[in-house]
Amino acid sequence: MEFWNSTLGSGFILVGILDGSGYPELLCAAITALYFLALTSNGLLLLVITMDARLHVPMYLLLGQLSLMDLLLTSVITPKAVIDFLLKDNTISFGGCALQMFLELALGSAEDLLLAFMAYDRYVAICQPLNYTILMSHKVCWLMIATSWILASLSALGYSIYTMQYSFCKSRQVNHLFCEIPPLLKLACADTSRYELMVYLMGVTVLILPLAAILASYSLILFTVLNMPSNEGRKKALVTCSSHLTVVGMWYGGASFMYVLPSQFHSPKQDNISSVFYTIVTPALNPLIYSLRNKEVTGALKRVLGKRLPTHSNL
Repeated sequence: MEFWNSTLGSGFILVGILDGSGYPELLCAAITALYFLALTSNGLLLLVITMDARLHVPMYLLLGQLSLMDLLLTSVITPKAVIDFLLKDNTISFGGCALQMFLELALGSAEDLLLAFMAYDRYVAICQPLNYTILMSHKVCWLMIATSWILASLSALGYSIYTMQYSFCKSRQVNHLFCEIPPLLKLACADTSRYELMVYLMGVTVLILPLAAILASYSLILFTVLNMPSNEGRKKALVTCSSHLTVVGMWYGGASFMYVLPSQFHSPKQDNISSVFYTIVTPALNPLIYSLRNKEVTGALKRVLGKRLPTHSNL
């Protein structure tokens, strides 16, 4: 079997969902629209949380980090995919592929952990309200944020280096929208079964364990909410938690399909759809899910924009 050198001078050809679609121009327009929606909505949410002092509390600091991760994640994937389609050039260098894989893994894993910390924050706020300022102090909140970024980055660095050390067969075509571990391993010339098991265990650790913690937190929250004497308090808690659970379902659904479902159940088309869902669709919808049903966020948005609009009108 011939090999092509997997060096910095070599590259891959990304053949993703845009190339295999029956209506590629329409799909490209939809993906572009979702990207600009993600930029606008996440950018606004970050601006509001940064500018409004009333939102400088753990719940919204964590939400701001989620918006930052979503903004970066979709920016790692979407612009290149759209530009490649428009220029009819789907090549990516070996180094570019490694960097894209690292960033996608780091941001995705950080979001997995952050969503679990957000569930814990809601558990403490609803089930342990008297201890909230102790259990969820600003110091604890920033420790959670730092833990998400650092652990995710270290894990992503290790898996990216290990994946790219393989020799790849002469075919350079990756049947995926971007560089991700499962599609790349299909090009490896060596036996990757043991490493695929490691990737599977990573998926279980980074996805299933945080998901289990989230489900446990919300089971306790639901029990507490159902026993609340106040209808208004019960409604507010359910609205906040339902928004979070919607985001959790969208994110973990696509990511679990990619990294936890055994490889024999995968097809390139399904993998592409799954990846598009959690790297492009979910980042665009997350801020809308949180903000449209949250009076504090919508109120803060009006206050921040209200302060800025008169300044522009006077210029």
